Amino acid sequence: MNWFNKLPGHRKTPAGQERVLLRRLPRILVLGTLALVLLAALARLLPWSGSETEIAAKLGLVDIYAISLGVLHWTVVFTLAIGAFIVMVMKGPAYVADAYELDDKDKPSA
Repeated sequence: MNWFNKLPGHRKTPAGQERVLLRRLPRILVLGTLALVLLAALARLLPWSGSETEIAAKLGLVDIYAISLGVLHWTVVFTLAIGAFIVMVMKGPAYVADAYELDDKDKPSA
């Protein structure tokens, strides 16, 4: 029994933008994360006015924003990767399922 019978006469759809996107996603993930880390580091280098407690609170807020944007960025990249992978699989060859004989194929019941 052959598990993967390709559908006869079906031609494979050529690759499209999903392959380009899948190749670019690792770079997008790293560069986006690096940009958020650099923004959080830059906030520590800027001169802040106020007491030590106020400065620590502002820097903590910047860190919270950077972490939340980082999680959002990773989630978007992961979602795009899943979508591009699904499109890539769906453009692959078509397969035939096993035949299922119907009992009333010639004389349908009323």
